[in-house]
Amino acid sequence: MDSMAKRRNFSPTEYWNRLAENHTPELAFRGSTFDDFQQWESIARPKFTELLGRFPESVPLNAEVISTVNDNGLIRQRIVFDVDSYMSIPCQVIYPQDMKQDGSNAAIICCHGHGPGKDAVAGIRSEPEVEQFIDYHNFDYGLQMAKAGFLTICPELRGFGERRDHPNLYPDRDPCNIDYIKGTLIGYYPLTLNLWDIMRCVDYLETRPEVDKNRIGMMGLSGGGTMTTFVTAYDHRIKAADIMGYVNPFQEFCYKRANFCGMQIIPDLYRWFDTDEIAGLIAPRPLLVEMGIYDECFYIHDMLKGYEGIREIYTAAGADSMLDCDIFPGPHAFGGNKAVNFFRKYL
Repeated sequence: MDSMAKRRNFSPTEYWNRLAENHTPELAFRGSTFDDFQQWESIARPKFTELLGRFPESVPLNAEVISTVNDNGLIRQRIVFDVDSYMSIPCQVIYPQDMKQDGSNAAIICCHGHGPGKDAVAGIRSEPEVEQFIDYHNFDYGLQMAKAGFLTICPELRGFGERRDHPNLYPDRDPCNIDYIKGTLIGYYPLTLNLWDIMRCVDYLETRPEVDKNRIGMMGLSGGGTMTTFVTAYDHRIKAADIMGYVNPFQEFCYKRANFCGMQIIPDLYRWFDTDEIAGLIAPRPLLVEMGIYDECFYIHDMLKGYEGIREIYTAAGADSMLDCDIFPGPHAFGGNKAVNFFRKYL
């Protein structure tokens, strides 16, 4: 019996695992010098843009301030604006009541991941389950960064919170995967559409009288870390980023554990890139990477591998001083040990 017969397999899972074990992305970074970085980036950036697929056409924002309240010295606003011809986005905006409207202030886009959505990031403890979620994941970083003096905007990603269809519409189905299949059939990917929506948030921030358009940052946990990675890699208007609980090898969290959904992938992505290469496209802009030692969503040993890959790219780009990490003894959460000083320094 030949060796191929001995390895006969009928399991799809085993098939994908074998493929992943023997796969190296075609644009994996293998260099060490600045010239290596420049040559890699000149190929990687247009390929990354190609993989994102098509974007919607821009429309006027038609932004509305639905409500404004003073919450113990912080101004909270509910904002709604249009992102394309068929979709609008609700956001929470928070900033100190004494913030000057002179175009001099830094703003941070605070992106949620899976869970209760933007309101939890904004610290709206609407019910016991949300309060427990916030406490466990230290999830109200939109509120925390506003308390630290920044204007923060917390957008609702498609398929979550107010932008989620009624759960009885497709019972027992993951809406992220439903949206991925529907979108891919017509040539749009949910990850790219969410990226587009966050770029429209940048457009909106540039209209705010408080905000310096050259001082806009982004941060997010888990799925929000995915979005922070992709948006910052694509849109250079994001001047500094804090990626929390995300960057680690696809082979580990995707193929071995199937810990993914349709909002976090685009076709052909792993053929060309791993997560550290996408984050590496942020170089040379400032980047903070947060990792919880007890994270059970993305394991610390895997995130350390991802961080090492980012570090190699930043070092080759001559930007190693612009990269930092916050490794903290906690779960899948916002560590919060370095973020305030990081954004104060670079925004």
